[in-house]
Amino acid sequence: MPQLKIREMPQDERPREKLLARGADALSNAELIAILLRTGRRGMNVIDVARELLDKYKSFAELSRCSVKELREIKGIGPAKALELVAAFNLGKRFTQEPLSQQKLDSPELIYKLLGDEVSVGSMNESIAHPREIFRPAITYSAYAVIVVHNHPSGDPSPSQTDHSLTRRLAEAAELLQIKLLDHIIIGAPSDTSPGYFSFKEAGVL
Repeated sequence: MPQLKIREMPQDERPREKLLARGADALSNAELIAILLRTGRRGMNVIDVARELLDKYKSFAELSRCSVKELREIKGIGPAKALELVAAFNLGKRFTQEPLSQQKLDSPELIYKLLGDEVSVGSMNESIAHPREIFRPAITYSAYAVIVVHNHPSGDPSPSQTDHSLTRRLAEAAELLQIKLLDHIIIGAPSDTSPGYFSFKEAGVL
């Protein structure tokens, strides 16, 4: 069955009209991205192009780290669309980081407040994180230094043996890449005996 073009859809199902009538909260993630993309490609309307984009990158956090060059490699996304997506995601990042934008991020407390991007999603008891994926954004943006952050859903930020092993691997990779690993911070939940995070730098490991 031929796919409906946006102009062939009922008025109240079109992303722009839906936003005007019901507000942004009524739109799905794909519909919000579709408004930025404006047009689809042959055989696929803009909402499905947006869904394909989300399926490829799995999360907004991963998508937001894409460069213009990476986005342009996706069929149906040209230079103008890629630029607009990168600009939109970076505006969102700056908005969330605005309270800390004038501060020097030189302590685990500030990093704890900032909350970093999602790099990987783990299983019940571990996260599959590879230095290649962790350092990819740093390489893309020619970063001089990085701080790595992950969370423990249990609320206990105490590092596991896997966390120590990962930190050693990250330090080795950082040295090879000539990128300074400033800290690796584990986010948990504050308690009477814990500030809610563990810093490998504060612990003297880095």
